[in-house]
Amino acid sequence: MARGLDFRRRKPRRFAALRPLALALSVAALLGSASPGGLMAQEAATLIADRLEIAADSKLIAEGAVEVFFEGRRMTAQRIIFDQSTDELRIEGPIRLTDEQGSTVIVAAQADLSSDLTEGILQSARVVLDQQLQMAASQMVRSEGRYLQLDNAVASSCKICAGSTTPLWEIRARRILHDQTEKQIYFDHAQVRFGGVPVFYIPRLRIPDPTLDRSTGFLRPTLTSRSGLGTGVTLPYFVALGPSRDLTFSPTITTNGSQSLEVRYRQAFNTGSIEISGTVARDDIQPNQMRGYLVADGVFSLPQGYRLAFHGETVSDYAYLADYGISGTDRLTNTIQIDRIQRDEYIAARLINFDTLREGDFPSATPGLLTDVTVIRRFQPNGIGGEATLRFGTHTHTRQSSNPFDDLSVAEPDDIAEGSDMQRLSIGADWRKDWVTTNGLVVAALGEVRIDAFNITDDVTYGGNPTRIYGAGAVELRWPLLRSGADDVVQVIEPVAQLVWSDDNDRLIPNEDSRLVEFDESNLFSLNRFPGSDAVETGLRANLGLSWTRIDPSGWTLGVTAGRVFRDKPVSAFSNASGLGGRTSDWLFAATAETPFGMNFAGRLITDDDLTVTRGEAMAEVASKDAWFNAGYIWSIADLYEARPNRVSDLVLGGGYLINPAWKATASGRYDFEANSYRSVDFGLTYKNECLLTNLSLSRRFTSSTTVRPSTLVDLSFNLLGFGGGAEAGPARTCRR
Repeated sequence: MARGLDFRRRKPRRFAALRPLALALSVAALLGSASPGGLMAQEAATLIADRLEIAADSKLIAEGAVEVFFEGRRMTAQRIIFDQSTDELRIEGPIRLTDEQGSTVIVAAQADLSSDLTEGILQSARVVLDQQLQMAASQMVRSEGRYLQLDNAVASSCKICAGSTTPLWEIRARRILHDQTEKQIYFDHAQVRFGGVPVFYIPRLRIPDPTLDRSTGFLRPTLTSRSGLGTGVTLPYFVALGPSRDLTFSPTITTNGSQSLEVRYRQAFNTGSIEISGTVARDDIQPNQMRGYLVADGVFSLPQGYRLAFHGETVSDYAYLADYGISGTDRLTNTIQIDRIQRDEYIAARLINFDTLREGDFPSATPGLLTDVTVIRRFQPNGIGGEATLRFGTHTHTRQSSNPFDDLSVAEPDDIAEGSDMQRLSIGADWRKDWVTTNGLVVAALGEVRIDAFNITDDVTYGGNPTRIYGAGAVELRWPLLRSGADDVVQVIEPVAQLVWSDDNDRLIPNEDSRLVEFDESNLFSLNRFPGSDAVETGLRANLGLSWTRIDPSGWTLGVTAGRVFRDKPVSAFSNASGLGGRTSDWLFAATAETPFGMNFAGRLITDDDLTVTRGEAMAEVASKDAWFNAGYIWSIADLYEARPNRVSDLVLGGGYLINPAWKATASGRYDFEANSYRSVDFGLTYKNECLLTNLSLSRRFTSSTTVRPSTLVDLSFNLLGFGGGAEAGPARTCRR
């Protein structure tokens, strides 16, 4: 018969019972995608062949570039023979079977199968799973409609070049059994080889196939070397408790006898998820003591667009996080928050607990429990126009101590009593409206009013129930001037002048949440530059600034901003390091630059009239296809009001280089010019190809205290790609001719 015959339209009458059902089964059953009984009720297959013959009324022979299609699955072969009298199906190759997603491919030279295809033998067979893991043997046996057994087989996801029979890594086993229903692969007497050299022997090994995302079993091990703990191996074990829950155990044993166990539990719900992880350890750093860390996170959707989020953490001792390289935090934060964010509304309520790990802090004098409620609504007032915002907020914080005095014996007295507790209720509103004149001048009127009621206890200086009424108003003038050149370069110069008056009823309020003030472009024209609610900016002042921006169509963008604040009376509420104190503030200079070749720069300086720098920072980065580099520098004078007894002069560097598509190197570090020493140095080297991921990292921390010592951390991990739940494959190696 001619090539292209479709059996759905044309069937030999005496052979109707055979139909191409057997051919459909050969595609579906071999790939483990359907059962023979289920196929009986489905549509028939399509057979394409150069020649079709019916012999002795019981034998169907199709040969010559045979193709069978069934529900997206495809099989190609040179010849197919189905003998109804013996219930046998023979397929002569080369044979290739592909499932509907292309994730499983079976290649063989010949196949002898039963008519229902639940049993049979494939010669010179190879199975490719998810275009990654390959399993090959001289003979593959199919049994029970779900198992593929390969004897004296080899498995690997590495590319093998012509003229070479040795992959980068391989697993050789006396027997490999692939359970197509459970999507598991079992190895008996397995050898793990690298470059053909046996490295590990494992009597029994089970791994998920690449099409399975989650499965109970061991994860990739990690080799770690850390100062004080020695060299250790971590071997995680993952337990799938169900489709939405899992548990991971990660035991670590080191050469000096240190032992630790990390446990992580995750669960997903219809409306959210939780994750809880903790570690227990014994080591020689603190002998005969059980050390550990516990952290829990969760987020849930609530009715009417609200969200619930929580975070909790606790640690056995101050140095544990640094000793084990978990984090460099020096203050633990536990929070529960409910919030809702809409276009014109923000509502949030949160409960916060702080636990200090800082060497010089007094835990009893640190606010341990805080509550905050914030409601913000934006609207356009009828009649006067513009845009207005209503604000409502409450705040409380308490300390364990009840001492009503500030401890003047410490190196950094802060004028806040050790036991000071506070409750605050705030109600406020702000408004702004802009007008544009015929010559392009932008005139704006803006204002703000707020009422704060306090209840302060355990504080001999500020104790009581003060109420503060704060109001501010301003007039602002902006005149953006635009110039466009013949080469389409656009330049914009914008002078801005803002006259502000604000005042309060001069109540004595402690400042605990507004001690760190940043003077920058974002608040140069603000009515109140204090970031919190305890302090407010008062007096008559003029905020003056000038900005220039140049935009080049070729990709260049430059921007410069300069500004200063002039007051009718000097103020002392700001710290010296902020640059905002006195009658005239320091100068603010800021610059940004973007280039078409991936180089960006941003910098800011706060300087006095003699250009003495009070505070400064700069950041630069450059990136290309194969390399990237960034650098940052920060400088600040010492300021006890900001709890900084020494000057800050730190340089931070980071970068990476793509050596080739497989190799990548990274490095970063921080240098303290004041201490004339490094704070930290990190190096990383990654190799990734189609079948292997290797990570090597080296970290050194130079900081020290009475609880934290300098430490070095070395991590080495290998990930054999091609198994379920693993990392994505990298670029395939290139074969040399």
